[in-house]
Amino acid sequence: MRKIDIVILAGGKGSRIKEYLNNKPKPMLKFNNIYFLQYLLNNLTKYPINKVYILTGFKHTIIHKNFHNRIFNFTKIICIKEKKLMGTGGALLGLKKNKINDFLLINGDTIFNVDVDDFVKSFRQKSLGGIALVSKKANTKSLKLNNLAVNKNFITYKSKSNLINGGVYYFNKKIFKYLIKRPSSLESDILPKMIEKKLIKGKIYKDFFVDIGSPKYLKNAKKKLLINFKKPAAFLDRDGVINYDYGYVHKFKNFKFRKGVIKGLKYLIKKNFYIFIITNQAGIAKGKFKEKDFFNLHKYLKHYLSKKNIFFDDVQYCPFHPQAKIKRFKKISNLRKPGNKMIQNIFEKFLINRKRSFMIGDKITDEKCAKKSNLNYFYAEKDFEVQIKNILK
Repeated sequence: MRKIDIVILAGGKGSRIKEYLNNKPKPMLKFNNIYFLQYLLNNLTKYPINKVYILTGFKHTIIHKNFHNRIFNFTKIICIKEKKLMGTGGALLGLKKNKINDFLLINGDTIFNVDVDDFVKSFRQKSLGGIALVSKKANTKSLKLNNLAVNKNFITYKSKSNLINGGVYYFNKKIFKYLIKRPSSLESDILPKMIEKKLIKGKIYKDFFVDIGSPKYLKNAKKKLLINFKKPAAFLDRDGVINYDYGYVHKFKNFKFRKGVIKGLKYLIKKNFYIFIITNQAGIAKGKFKEKDFFNLHKYLKHYLSKKNIFFDDVQYCPFHPQAKIKRFKKISNLRKPGNKMIQNIFEKFLINRKRSFMIGDKITDEKCAKKSNLNYFYAEKDFEVQIKNILK
């Protein structure tokens, strides 16, 4: 997938559900003790995305405090507050100065679990972009861009259609030429004209969808999110489990997957498991390589594995060591295994079925970390795929 960004619209006041917000932005409502915005980011940052921009407005400081300049799964999050309310169309104009790439636009009060890679590929050529369409039967009450249909891949209007806008868009950056330099609505003022000119494609998806924009659907969201996102997880040490441990591996040319790893990871995804890497990286602290080298390796891995439909949901690493050569990394940290802060960080962000989860490592420190987290533990065996299938029996 070529370099793309993601833009999340999170500036609305949430007038329809005001009584439930407790003076917070809609995306900062908690469901099962996790922010709605966190669910959305978990779902998106597993893909090889360049950056995520969150456009904020109402009570923006709450979002900025929790997400601005944070990095999730090697993807930087940037929060931008509108200086003047410009609507969903006008808000996008401010992105031009950020030299944004082609981008996905996502509503901050919905989760539509489409395959991002497939979605982007569908609209890459001969159009300014596209919209993911969903049936009216989904739990949504979209008031804009209703009665849509797809004719020769392009969106049209059809009076008896049951398809509506799903709140996920892909835009070529040429879209900025069509934006109005005044307050405007993307859904009401801009996209209808582009649809009439056959500039926007559409694709129908039947994936998981949840909307928290109205009282009716807000009440169902907790249960729906729990059912869809509470899954077992495989917590994997990296060196010696995913790849052969040649000592301080930090370049892709030296990153050799162990036997059965690719097939084993695919099997975990097929069985609906989260996949997390939990890795001590003392080489950063000891000056063997830079933190930037570690990032670059894993960004490359994200692109490489995404082509095989393999995604790590998160990678937690510890750059600290008590005998570090680099001063800022010289400290005792519970992130470092046998400490289990890396796993605790994941428990705070994801809904994990802990009883069915497990950890694979190759050192006693991995085993101690797993026991502190009440996870079943296994030492890495010769064939990763065979081991995974045996564990899941």
